[in-house]
This record gives sequence, structure tokens and C-alpha cells, in this order.
Amino acid sequence: MAKITLDKNGLAKAAGTLTVYNFDNLTGEFTGATDEYLPQGVGVPACACSSAPPSAETGFVSIYRDGGWQTVADHRGETVYFTADGSATAITAPGNYPAGTTTQVPATAFDKWDGEKWVTDGDAQQAAAVSEAEAEKAARISEANSTTQAWQTQLRLDIITDADKASLTAWMKYVQEVQAINTDSAPDICWPQPL
Repeated sequence: MAKITLDKNGLAKAAGTLTVYNFDNLTGEFTGATDEYLPQGVGVPACACSSAPPSAETGFVSIYRDGGWQTVADHRGETVYFTADGSATAITAPGNYPAGTTTQVPATAFDKWDGEKWVTDGDAQQAAAVSEAEAEKAARISEANSTTQAWQTQLRLDIITDADKASLTAWMKYVQEVQAINTDSAPDICWPQPL
């Protein structure tokens, strides 16, 4: 079958085949070339054109937009981090990195973006460590109180056994050690071990 050309209106001058370059309907991304049969007076199929896309080197992709091919960055599959809060997002569409993102990974949940790099907010990190230590301290004391509650009642009623009294005394010493912990030194706390 004869190869054909298109007139100034984009219609086949004669019946025959023409190599067309297909692109995705939504993204405009080049999807491949095919030889299409066109009857005289018919144009190229939808989502196709007669001009070849430029060759795209690694990290780029050819996109058909506004009546022509463009070469745009292709970061799909990469993860970037929002500079406002450090949250991660995966790149799923061709184009430049989204505004307000960086490829640099924040080192901690307390990192803040300074315009060039992540900087750890030591005050926020310390405050979180102290808060976590306070919660740990409260949980340990609550656990000890649950364990010793029956023994304390038995002690008040003077019906506690010597073995239970020794266990109660040991647990109460443990509670005193936990209460003495200064949580301001978090995260460098050496917690006493329960019995």
C-alpha cells in the first residue's frame, strides 16, 4: 500500500498508509507509532499525530500538548517530601517535582526545612521525648498499683502473708524508684525493672 501525505487541513491527499504517533488521551504521553490506513480526505485518528516525538533521554518523556511534542521530566516512581511538614508522596505523573517538595529525606519527625536542607528541631524533639517519658512513668506506676492493690487491702486488714508483704514492699520500692525519675533527662533514662 502506498505511503501518503496530508494536505494543509490534515487530511489524506490519497488513500494509503501513514505512520502516526499515538499518545495517551489524558497525559499526552507518547505510546508508540503505528501505520494507519487512511482513505482519501480522512485525517489521523484521535490521540495521534503525524509528527514524530523528539527522542527523550533517561529521566524524560515525550508529551503531546497544545498541538506539539514537548520533552518533560519524568520522576514517576520517586518519593518526594513536602517541605511544610516532611510528609512523603510518590510521584505518579510526568512533569517536574511538585512545588514545595524535596527529594531529601528528613532524618527525624522533628525536622524543619530551612530552604536548603532539613534541620532537626531539638526543642520539639526533646519535648516529645519528655512527654513520652511522662506517659511511660504513669504507665509503670499504674501497672504497679494494679499489681499491689489486693496486697494493700490485705495489709490494712492485717491479713497479709509474710511472702505477700515482702512482695508488696519490693513493689513499693520499685514505685519510689519510678517516681524519682526526672523525665527532663529523656530520652536518656534508665528505667528500673519491675519485679
